Amino acid sequence: MNKQTIVGRVALALCAGAVLASLYSCGGKGPATNAQSSTAGAGGAAAIPPSTGTPANPATSLSLAAQVGQQLFFDVSLSGSGKQSCASCHDPAHAYGPPNNLAVQLGGPNMADSGNRAVPSLRYQEYTPPYADLLDNPDGISAPGPGGGFTWDGRAGTLAEQATIPLLDPHEMANASGAAVVAKVKAAAYAPLFLQAYGANAFNDPAAAFKNIAAALQAFQLEDISFHPFSSKFDLYAGNKIGGNLTPAETRGLKLFSDPNKGNCASCHYQGAGLNGSSALFTDFSYEAISVPRNTAIPANSDASFIDMGVCGPLRTDHLPSAPGAANSFCGMFKAPTLRNVATRSSFFHNGVIHSLEQAIRFYNTRDTNPEIWYPTVGGMAKAKPDASFPTYGLITTQYVGGKVQKFDDLPAAYHGNIDTQMPLDGRKAGSTPPMTDDDVADLVCFLKTLNDGYQPSSQPTSGPCTN
Repeated sequence: MNKQTIVGRVALALCAGAVLASLYSCGGKGPATNAQSSTAGAGGAAAIPPSTGTPANPATSLSLAAQVGQQLFFDVSLSGSGKQSCASCHDPAHAYGPPNNLAVQLGGPNMADSGNRAVPSLRYQEYTPPYADLLDNPDGISAPGPGGGFTWDGRAGTLAEQATIPLLDPHEMANASGAAVVAKVKAAAYAPLFLQAYGANAFNDPAAAFKNIAAALQAFQLEDISFHPFSSKFDLYAGNKIGGNLTPAETRGLKLFSDPNKGNCASCHYQGAGLNGSSALFTDFSYEAISVPRNTAIPANSDASFIDMGVCGPLRTDHLPSAPGAANSFCGMFKAPTLRNVATRSSFFHNGVIHSLEQAIRFYNTRDTNPEIWYPTVGGMAKAKPDASFPTYGLITTQYVGGKVQKFDDLPAAYHGNIDTQMPLDGRKAGSTPPMTDDDVADLVCFLKTLNDGYQPSSQPTSGPCTN
């Protein structure tokens, strides 16, 4: 029996996800945030300024370290600009993901610099193992491969290590050093709480204090239930709870999710019993090369020589090619994130080039059958008006006669052999029939919406596109 078949069967028997929710019943309350309109950034959409939210209720159930981490997470003074906190990009009101549809977020000393990658959600990260080139796949069938770690390329081994990256990144919170961050915490109103958690001399050694700052941020994410609420409709469904009945459209979407000849999402976004006691995380912690289109809205991409290739660099440096174009099986690989709360996002993939969940699914479905709507065409002649049959849901809406589609335009040709060929990205011939129909795509969107946290059965509409 192959991997896809077994994964499909597992999808229909998941009650452990809801059980896991009870493991966090002693966590603190999630903090509230304030959102206001601001200026536009990379991607051309209106940005929302840093979240300045504070805890709605005292987090008395959190450890001292986690209470410190909670204060740190919302402290805008920890940035070089004095206007950005961790919550600015990882907004609790948006499942600890970005609060806008920018491809990449703004930061830096003047809040005018753009990052290179889209912001992932911080929810459901606690089970992630450190990166390994040969990590056992939680499905128990697939061969070990690159997996684990934090960030899109896995270069951080723990949540604490991950937390230090934005603090010091010149395009993000833009602190000159760890000691500079420590000085700001020392001057903060919650400095006595830091001393209570880490000792009266906790600020004497800046290097140790910076490590404790990172550890506190990790403690907050591990302890506060808002980072792992398991409160979606799917959790009610998996636990056979009241309000968890899937509609016909959602049920069809679940089947498509696991169908190896259709969506096949479960092959990477595994929803069975996972690593470290996890369940229903909708990721197998693996890395895949699917070569999404280059995003020209990212300023770094204006330099044709800059190519973000994930695990093989440039941000990660321990798997760099030995020479330009040299064989390297890690090039083009990026993390397969959890799909929980994916329907709350408006920027997708590592470079944020896609801006709706439906468009992301359609990319998977038609990357190979209609590459001309995802990748640029060189040469040829643009038609004044596209044919009625020309798809309008892609990134490119101009139809060309002749010319050559620059497929996989953000990955050097030397690494095209690394690209995954699992369904629906199976390399089928351009012009052939996509694996999923329009109705299939709609049903899959409906199912993925059941992964949104905060589901309240009594307040949900009884009619709509996901009903029948």
